[in-house]
Amino acid sequence: MKTLVAIAFILIISSLGSALVCLMKDRGQSKRTARALAFRVGFSVALFILLLLANYFGLIQATGIH
Repeated sequence: MKTLVAIAFILIISSLGSALVCLMKDRGQSKRTARALAFRVGFSVALFILLLLANYFGLIQATGIH
């Protein structure tokens, strides 16, 4: 589970970096920046759902104050 979360974080960060590179190269004239940011949002939502499902099926356990 830790590996999947780490991979998801790497995908999110790389998508954000890709959006920055597209923004700097194209000066906002193309849709590549918006597409890269949309992928970042998609990866973030997928990670959130993955964590919810992992908690539901008992693969991870919530910690902290109840």
